[in-house]
Amino acid sequence: MPSGYHSYCGVSLMARRCELTGKNALVGNKVSHANNKTKTRFMPNLCDVSLMSDAMGLTYRLRISAIALKSVEHVGGLDSFLLKASNDQLSEKALRLKRSIAKKLEAAQAAA
Repeated sequence: MPSGYHSYCGVSLMARRCELTGKNALVGNKVSHANNKTKTRFMPNLCDVSLMSDAMGLTYRLRISAIALKSVEHVGGLDSFLLKASNDQLSEKALRLKRSIAKKLEAAQAAA
């Protein structure tokens, strides 16, 4: 079974975690008007998106939160977001992509 998957009642579920920001589910209480407290999980708003890498010239499918998508657009694209992001927040897939983008940009600068 690939990493990032969990088993629940015999059904494998993908981790509800953003691949770019590391945002994941939080646990808290829903509090009623009568002050009854019920445990609940607050899930991030995850979207399956395809993002274009300018350096690689390819499209990559990622599962990211809506706020991460907004941040990617604000920074100026997937390449610049990944190069500025810290490695501990990124998923394995995003880390591999970050390394390949960095290598490609170094090769382009060395050739120029």
